[in-house]
Amino acid sequence: MNPKETLTLQDALRISGPLAFNLMIKPAGSLCNLDCSYCYYLDKSEIYGGREPRMSPQMLESVVREYIRANEVPEVTFNWHGGEPLVLGLDFYRQALALQRQYADGKVIHNTLQTNGTLLTPEWADFLAENGFLVGISLDGPAPVHDRYRRDKGGQPTFDKVIKGLSLLRQAGAEFNTLSTVSKAGEGRGREVYRFLKSLGSNYLQFLPVVEHVKYPKDAAGRIRKEARPRIVDPSEEGATLAKWSVGSLAFGRFLCDIFDEWVRNDVGRVFVGQFDAALARWCGVQPGICTYGETCGGNAVIEHNGDIYVCDHFVYPRYRLGNIETNSLREMMTSEAQLRFGIDKRNSLPGKCRRCEWLQACGGECPKHRFNRTESGETGLNALCEGYQLFFRHAAPYLDRMKWLLENGQAPAGVIPWARMRKS
Repeated sequence: MNPKETLTLQDALRISGPLAFNLMIKPAGSLCNLDCSYCYYLDKSEIYGGREPRMSPQMLESVVREYIRANEVPEVTFNWHGGEPLVLGLDFYRQALALQRQYADGKVIHNTLQTNGTLLTPEWADFLAENGFLVGISLDGPAPVHDRYRRDKGGQPTFDKVIKGLSLLRQAGAEFNTLSTVSKAGEGRGREVYRFLKSLGSNYLQFLPVVEHVKYPKDAAGRIRKEARPRIVDPSEEGATLAKWSVGSLAFGRFLCDIFDEWVRNDVGRVFVGQFDAALARWCGVQPGICTYGETCGGNAVIEHNGDIYVCDHFVYPRYRLGNIETNSLREMMTSEAQLRFGIDKRNSLPGKCRRCEWLQACGGECPKHRFNRTESGETGLNALCEGYQLFFRHAAPYLDRMKWLLENGQAPAGVIPWARMRKS
């Protein structure tokens, strides 16, 4: 049988079971008050003619109603994302909450919101805290790391504004976590970044590697203008080149190793790092909480401001559009052949080198958006971060083995801490 056509029992169970999926909602599309160099979403405005998009009240009602109806589970989470979702103002989210109450139909509704933090005010912080939003703050680390690529439209640094916004959330008692991109700016600074984020009170940390491809605009004579902002493109697009801010594969692996060493000797059970939680889950043979490391994907779609549905946040390109919520059933789009195929291709498109790799059970091939390299034999689909992940899993394996043993014997994974400290000495 052709491995690219394989449908496993787990696939069949997921398809036949109650429909449950996440929808990343982009109520302002790619509209943002910042101009981060590595942002892969700013250029999505080209799909919609370069206009500044805003979700209409009518579309908001359709999204809330259909999203709740389509999920056949007792709890539904609304993930508000961007661009920058705060640009729509408080009244938009007050209306969203009212609509959630109207259409809940007995289901428990949760809300998360990812923000760059620069537009937060005391009023915003109080609203988010009072209504139980889990707030994700985009913060790459201390100022020299954060400000290198995260600047506003005028080219000014944003670190101080983010820290001010984070302080407002803490004062209001809002629950928050941090999302940090790992770019060229973070190379060699893993431990420093981790300690800094902890010092701010972040007990749940996510690290997102930046590996992007770009094309620079050309002048009238056809010459490349490298002083202009490049357009971030699909790696398969002709003329695409690796962006200068992309993190190196081994550098990313070392970044994770440095953080892991600090975490496993001090913070297990107290601080939660997305990659490490996912690694332990895979080690124990259970589904990780991050789609990036799952065997398949396809359960995290995107809805744009106008109701267009795309297979994934990292694949908002016309060829990955599933339809529009006003003309197509959300349930049917999420169970369509296109969405199913996209999800299982994560596993079925792996090159032979990955299928034979001892670490496949840990990484699952990682995110398809990074799988644009070729193997030594010329196969396509090798993850650009492969070497880094191999470095990390080889380094972390003894500790993950120990945590798995602890769980199997009814003990908390935090029991690894004294063992890890002794092992180091």
